Amino acid sequence: MQLLDQIQARRGSFRMKRTSTIYRVLIIVLLLSISLVSYAQENEKDAQTGFQFMSVTSDARAGAMAEAMTTIEGSPTALFFNPAGIAGLSSQFVASFNINQWIANIQHNSAGMLFSPKDGKYGVFGLSLLSVDYGTLQGTMVWPNALGYVDTEEFSPSAFSLGFAYAKSLSDKFSIGFHLKNASSYLGQSTILKEDSTFATTKNVANALAFDFGTLFKTGIRDVSVGMSIKNFSKEVTFANGEENFQLPLTFTLGLSFDLFRLLEMETGQSLLLALDATHPRSHPEQYKFGLEYHPLQMLALRSGYLMNNDEDDLTFGLGLNYAGVAFDYALTPFGRFDNVQRFSLRISL
Repeated sequence: MQLLDQIQARRGSFRMKRTSTIYRVLIIVLLLSISLVSYAQENEKDAQTGFQFMSVTSDARAGAMAEAMTTIEGSPTALFFNPAGIAGLSSQFVASFNINQWIANIQHNSAGMLFSPKDGKYGVFGLSLLSVDYGTLQGTMVWPNALGYVDTEEFSPSAFSLGFAYAKSLSDKFSIGFHLKNASSYLGQSTILKEDSTFATTKNVANALAFDFGTLFKTGIRDVSVGMSIKNFSKEVTFANGEENFQLPLTFTLGLSFDLFRLLEMETGQSLLLALDATHPRSHPEQYKFGLEYHPLQMLALRSGYLMNNDEDDLTFGLGLNYAGVAFDYALTPFGRFDNVQRFSLRISL
C-alpha cells in the first residue's frame, strides 16, 4: 500500500509540474501581448512599405483562422507564415493551390509544393508562388487642357513572387527553416510632357530579393507548440529609375498553439486547436490573431478567427473537407465597407 501511495503521489506531482509549466507559458504569452499592445498605442506606423501584396494571404485555412498560423505545421501554408513548419510534413509530397477574391476586384493567387526525400532524412524542400491580378486600368498623363490630363493606353499592373524554402527537424521537438523569395512588381509606365514638347517615359518596375526565417518548438506538453518567424527581410528597393526607394513589409511574429481538449484532459475523440499570434509589422501597428479549428470528424474542420487592431476586418469564418489525401478549404472574411473576401484552397497529398 505504501508503494502504491508513493506512485500515486509521484503521478500527482508530475501532473502539477506539467500544469505549472503550461500556466507559465500562457502567462509569458499574455505578458508579451500586453507589452505589444502598449507599444502599439504609442507608435503609429502607416504606409511605410511597398510590395504589400506579400502581406496578403491567399490560403483559405489561414484566412479562416485570422492568419494565426505561425505554429501550424505540415502543409504548404507554412511557406507563407513560418518556413520551419514545413519540416512537419507527414507525406512525401504535397501541393496546394489558392485563390483569394480580394477587395476592389483584385485577385491574389498562390501555390506551394513540398517534397520530403527519404522520409525527411534530408529535410523538407519547398517552392512557393504568388501572383496578383489587378485587372485592366486606364492610363492617363498630365496635359495642359481643361481637365488637366488626357487618356493614354490601357494597361494591366501585376505582381509576382517565386520562392525556395528548406526546413529541417533538428530533434523531435525543434525545427528550423528559411524561405528565399524573388519578388517583382509592374505598375505600367509614366509619360510626362517636357517643356521642349518632347515626352519622357518611365517604366514603373521594381524587383527585390527577400528572406524569411523561422523556428518551431514542440514543448511535449499536450501538443503545446511555440513558434517565431521573421518575414520579408530585405534591403531597400529602388523604384522608378532610382528616384524612389522603399522597404518591404518586414514582419516579426510570435505564435503559440495547443489542443484545448487535450489541455483540459477532455477525452472526446475530437480536437479543438487554438492558435495565437502576436505580430510586429513595419508598416502598421501591432496585431493579435486568434484562430480556432474544430474537428468533430477527422474529415471535417470548422474554423473561425478574430483579428485585433485592424481597421476593416476582424471576424473570420471557414471550413475544410479532407478525404483520401485531397482537401478543400473555404474562408469568408467580412471586410467592413468593402466587399466580403472569399478564399478557396485545394490541397493534394501523395
